[in-house]
Amino acid sequence: MSMDEKLKYSLLRGELVDSQNAWTRHEKRVWFLTLITGTLMLYSTRTSMPLLIPAVAAEQKWSKTDSGTVLSSFFWGYTLTQVVGGYFSDRFGGQRVILFAAIGWSLITFFMPNIIWSSTAIKAYSIPFIVTIRIINGAFQGVHFPSMISLTSQNLCSNERTSFFGLLTAGSALGTLLTGSLGSFVLDYFGWPYVFRVIGFLGISWALMLRYYTMAGERGRIINVSVPSRLCANKQIPDNVPWLRYFRKLSFWACVLTHACEMNCFFVLLSWLPTYFHDGFPHAKVWVVNMIPWLALPPCTLFARYLTGRLLAREWSTSSVRKIIQSCCFASQNLALFIMARTSDFHTALICMTVIIGGTGFHNNAVTVNPQDLAPSHSGSVFGLMNTVGAVPGFLGVYLAGHILEITQSWPIVFSTAAAINLVGWTVFMVLGSAEAIV
Repeated sequence: MSMDEKLKYSLLRGELVDSQNAWTRHEKRVWFLTLITGTLMLYSTRTSMPLLIPAVAAEQKWSKTDSGTVLSSFFWGYTLTQVVGGYFSDRFGGQRVILFAAIGWSLITFFMPNIIWSSTAIKAYSIPFIVTIRIINGAFQGVHFPSMISLTSQNLCSNERTSFFGLLTAGSALGTLLTGSLGSFVLDYFGWPYVFRVIGFLGISWALMLRYYTMAGERGRIINVSVPSRLCANKQIPDNVPWLRYFRKLSFWACVLTHACEMNCFFVLLSWLPTYFHDGFPHAKVWVVNMIPWLALPPCTLFARYLTGRLLAREWSTSSVRKIIQSCCFASQNLALFIMARTSDFHTALICMTVIIGGTGFHNNAVTVNPQDLAPSHSGSVFGLMNTVGAVPGFLGVYLAGHILEITQSWPIVFSTAAAINLVGWTVFMVLGSAEAIV
């Protein structure tokens, strides 16, 4: 076959139907394992600071407000790169954006002990210096999920994207489990600096695997003209995102606001959970409180995926299914938050925290994948905007929780506030949410 004929096939690929996919079965397996491992490492590095904040704060003599500022500053950077990451991924390929960012957040994690120690030389600017580095770290991590959803949307059929991406989000729980188990062991026996070193090194190793194994396979993927059905319409470079058309739809804003409300609950607990158990139950084993709650997320994600598939198979509308699955998330979380605000028993608190984290698995199969329903051609960009707004509670909620604790020492106020915000998101999505494509 001549080069001209090959070029003709490549130019015609935008005319192929959506049921055709760009990844072969083998490539799907390779990319799934790569991306879920990357999400694992992303969350492992992200949760290293929350795990270590009690030890670091004690050594550096930080107040609760200082700790809250350091923890929340990550989300300041996280909000900056969501839309940009999604846009560049839609245009040039999510794998390149993911690789560049992974090198950044891995190196920052590896050198975080040096950053903290060097900050003591400028006492008046110690916290602002660490905050600046945390903002940069958050900016690197902010592109991961928009890039990943863009990558999967461009290489999978429409009926595969939701379940594929929903399973990838389980990597967040696996990463937190890695930090809770391996991180707690290293913390107990070697000290907090080595936790950063080990997790940062693992992140660098994954970035090298992505570059020299998974992405290396892309070089051999010349368009197979003998099997044109492998080509996908979504592989064409998308036009500019028609933001005004999205902004005019209430279903778009319902998706964005609901995600922000649930992320408030998730990020507050993600950041403060180790401190909550450290302060309220000082004799509890560190690895128990940092592992057990996150064990619920993978099975809940799988169950939510199964339930979604069953309801869709019975010809329920996608909009109704999204609302049912999201309702499971908010109902379980609010019930657990209500109990946590009123209990002083360790086992009850641990069970409630496990239920709250598990509820996120339902969210990952509902609102988190809703951008693929609303904007199949611009899912990376739309998800980026949704996650930008969703990250705002990350820095506001996490900082506010630290400020509340500094003034009142009241965890019930923190939990009740999270439950109230959840209720707002639940109501909005039930009334205005939809899975009908906007563009």
